[in-house]
Amino acid sequence: MRILRTEDTRFAGLADYPFKPNYLEVQQELRMHYVDEGPPQSDPVMMLHGEPSWSYLYRHMIPRVAEAGHRVLAPDLVGFGKSDKPADVSDYSYERHMTWLTEWLTRLNLTNITLVCQNWGSLLGLRLAAEHPERFQCIIVANGMLPTGETPVPAAFTLWKAFATYSPWFPISRIVQLGTGRTLTRPERAAYEAPFPSADFKAGARAFPKLVPVSPDDPASLANRAAWQVLENWKKPFITCFSSGDPITRGGDRYMQRRIPGAHGQPHITLRGGHFLQEDSPEDFARIINDALKSEAAA
Repeated sequence: MRILRTEDTRFAGLADYPFKPNYLEVQQELRMHYVDEGPPQSDPVMMLHGEPSWSYLYRHMIPRVAEAGHRVLAPDLVGFGKSDKPADVSDYSYERHMTWLTEWLTRLNLTNITLVCQNWGSLLGLRLAAEHPERFQCIIVANGMLPTGETPVPAAFTLWKAFATYSPWFPISRIVQLGTGRTLTRPERAAYEAPFPSADFKAGARAFPKLVPVSPDDPASLANRAAWQVLENWKKPFITCFSSGDPITRGGDRYMQRRIPGAHGQPHITLRGGHFLQEDSPEDFARIINDALKSEAAA
């Protein structure tokens, strides 16, 4: 496996991203980066991004949650952000991502976690919580799902998968902009491009759409169905925080509310914005997290 590492100079002076870098080797010579802010003794809030974003997506939320007295950890998935990037699309699989993320979780020995996840962060995070339920106390899902390949996928996803697979042009910042309601500034667009100095660095972003289970015999479907068996008995708080303008995940919040016991009676909310609601409604999203943690503390 040929592993690429984005030079630190690419991340110098990023807009609204003052966080100290932290690194953990999750496989030999494969380094994973993460943000770790707030009181280290507090229960952790784990913020998982999807594609083609990285922990920069949560830059406006991390300080708000940390300043409320919580420890916030936002890893960059392998292939994204400041984390190392295997150079071939075939280097990536659902199970490898799970292995890398699980290694990060267990090496840091995180417990009493509040999971905040969106996009592929949900496909990985919900599996992670289901496979290690003793480590998680609350789940907040935004524009995400845990697919098993047993239900039809939206047409918008099929088009996105074809584009990621075949298009010679893969403009990271424009993809993020298409999923964001407000107009990103030039420095923000540059920050989303920063992890990817050339096309070779984009293998992880291109790989993800093909890894989503779209049929029951998909390699990840069995493990995802097993995870759903856990979630269907999940009685700890489960909160959905979807946006009003996402054609790919629309309706997933109601589906999870029906199937997951811990979702019953929770303050589910729909926020203004597109797929990347962290860009469109970061203050409201952060407030939902802080309110959920207040409720947990009072329970």
